[in-house]
Amino acid sequence: MSSYSYIMPATKALPRSHSDARELARLEQDLLPQRSAERLAEIFKALSDPTRLRLISLLLENEACVHNLQDVLGMSQSAISHQLRHLRLLKLVRFRKEGRHVYYALDDEHVRKLFEQGLLHAQHRG
Repeated sequence: MSSYSYIMPATKALPRSHSDARELARLEQDLLPQRSAERLAEIFKALSDPTRLRLISLLLENEACVHNLQDVLGMSQSAISHQLRHLRLLKLVRFRKEGRHVYYALDDEHVRKLFEQGLLHAQHRG
């Protein structure tokens, strides 16, 4: 069973007095496609985890190796790697290997902006 809710098309047309063809056309044009909505929901779900948000905050300015992230957050390497893997699969972070060390960085500027806007909103509201 999917955890998503879906908007199903109406099975009966609304009475003409309640529908405006121009308004309906505009709404249909503005509706986010289902696939995009699912992808965005996955991103927001990943960002709903405080540990992942803290990892992203550590990567805002520079890349960092897993060992340093582990030390700063006080978590095991496997726990950090698990969280980073989740972010990597969603293309929120990228990695590079240098010898035995693995370095992570934000995947692109979009991730930084998404994080910063979310943080501004959280600080504004809370």
